[in-house]
Amino acid sequence: MKSEKFQSNLMQLQGNLLNFAYMLTSNRDDAYDLLQDTTLKALDNEEKYAEGTNFKGWVFTIMRNIFINNYRRTQRAATIVDTTENLYHLNICQDSGLEAPEGSFHAGEITDAIDAFPDEYRIPFSMHVAGYKYNEIAEHMNLPLGTVKSRIFFARKKLQERFADYR
Repeated sequence: MKSEKFQSNLMQLQGNLLNFAYMLTSNRDDAYDLLQDTTLKALDNEEKYAEGTNFKGWVFTIMRNIFINNYRRTQRAATIVDTTENLYHLNICQDSGLEAPEGSFHAGEITDAIDAFPDEYRIPFSMHVAGYKYNEIAEHMNLPLGTVKSRIFFARKKLQERFADYR
């Protein structure tokens, strides 16, 4: 394929490639970086493209492979190997990301707080926590959808305010 036609075909795929990159990365900036890396790699390897091969598939495969290689590279970089004597780094107390027991609450305390709400807040909030969708709650309570969302929001706020004092 002549260089001009190759470049033209590559430029026509930019929108599709960007969509695919965004699907892979779920981040706009990372998607643009992946698109740029793919475009450069395709241009650098133009001579490896075999005429009659599915051009779109060839370029998308390049993008997918770059994404996979970058992912593997970051996973390897994030791996920590403890080479200290007696595995010192593995044996030290690690922050689990969970709060200390003195900062946690019993389910009973939270349930009591919810039960103290007026029915107009308690019922929709309890149903939401139980897994009901907003529209199901609205239908059950015969309320507008916005009212249900508002009441659940305010119930959440009241819980946050009540338990914020304990931290």
